[in-house]
Amino acid sequence: MQEEPIHHPDAELVLRVVPMPADANANGDIFGGWVMAQVDIAGSVPAVRLAKGRVATVAVNSFHFKQPVSVGDLLSFWARVVRVGTSSVTVHVEVSAERHPEDPIIVKVTDAILTYVAIDPLGQKRSLPISVQ
Repeated sequence: MQEEPIHHPDAELVLRVVPMPADANANGDIFGGWVMAQVDIAGSVPAVRLAKGRVATVAVNSFHFKQPVSVGDLLSFWARVVRVGTSSVTVHVEVSAERHPEDPIIVKVTDAILTYVAIDPLGQKRSLPISVQ
């Protein structure tokens, strides 16, 4: 596969993780669902900061798998806020994999946009703090 350029303007490194053999499917690639869960965690970091409290994922607006992820890849999750509403925060997450430690390369493996909504202690939607609107 052709390597895609990695861009992180205004993005923050919010998570780094190495997938393990238990995260792999029968072909030896990492389960897409495992990657999606990590992206959701990464995207929630700036959303929680803006909401100053709990958030819930309400939409996966887009999710693109660019390349497979392998056991032992060092995954870096970059997140940036792309929209702030009255009660919601939309976050773009880009994932890169550092591969082959003997001759390292970094490739973009996933790109996603997710929307989170601020919630109160009972799980009900609430407005974001005024200072972020």
